[in-house]
Amino acid sequence: MKNASQKASFLELVWKRKSVRRYLPDPVEREQIYTCIEAARLAPSAENVQPWRFVILDDPVIKNNFAKEVFSGIYSVSKFATKAPVLIVILARPDFVANRLGKQIQGVQYYLIDIGIAGEHIILQAEELGLGTCWIGWFHVRKARKFLKIPSKYKIVSLISMGYYNRKPSRERKRKEMKEILFFNSL
Repeated sequence: MKNASQKASFLELVWKRKSVRRYLPDPVEREQIYTCIEAARLAPSAENVQPWRFVILDDPVIKNNFAKEVFSGIYSVSKFATKAPVLIVILARPDFVANRLGKQIQGVQYYLIDIGIAGEHIILQAEELGLGTCWIGWFHVRKARKFLKIPSKYKIVSLISMGYYNRKPSRERKRKEMKEILFFNSL
């Protein structure tokens, strides 16, 4: 059983974590990237399928060329990620039983839940290491697939930008009150 100080430190980590859109140009050490991916690798998944795959873009030339493609036109709102030293492309390889049958029977695409858990593990591990991240869903998926030559058996789910960030003074984040989101035994 965990003691109160361990619980508090996790909540502090979660509270401290924010989507970062301003990065220093300093490269992220590969060891730190490995640590973040290890956290994702250990995430739970439906039927232990582990559908996640990660493509790390940390070579500045490759990353910048990729960013020019995927953050153009209507996707330019995500252009801030071009300044991040690392882009993580999150892929899914859905399993027939856990994902396709699950979607038909339960109406749930379990691989998306699995990817969400793994991605959040990356983000929280990065925060613990002093790295900023931002989960990005607004990018040109077809151009990303073409640029990286991703086979059709993989779905490109999202991107995560990562790097050392310039901390701005913390502003209060608006969150719903507990009484608005928590119900015991009935809604």
